[in-house]
Amino acid sequence: MAYVDGFVLPVPRDRIEDYRAIAGQAGKVWLEHGALEYVECVADDVQPGKLTSFPQAVQLRPDEVVVFAWIRYASREDRDRIDAAVMEDKRIAGMDPATLPFDGQRMFWGGFRPIVEY
Repeated sequence: MAYVDGFVLPVPRDRIEDYRAIAGQAGKVWLEHGALEYVECVADDVQPGKLTSFPQAVQLRPDEVVVFAWIRYASREDRDRIDAAVMEDKRIAGMDPATLPFDGQRMFWGGFRPIVEY
């Protein structure tokens, strides 16, 4: 059964191209280590809700945009193996969190087991 990691994070609008470059590199690393799919999306039609929403979840600031991303794996076991390898890969492990074009403290993520797939 497939497995998916999902991510939501705020990115400053003026750093989207910087983020795209890092995401592009990260996607190649994940795919090289065995992920089946790597997708990063920038919010286009995302509104604040009354109780909760993507903007509220990341405490979105006026100069930021929400990014929603996912990585698809063949199984939870593959995900665990691939993530361990990616975290040791120098292209990822060598990134300085202080220079990343997003606030990692407001990012959230989790692993999901699909219940419907086409």
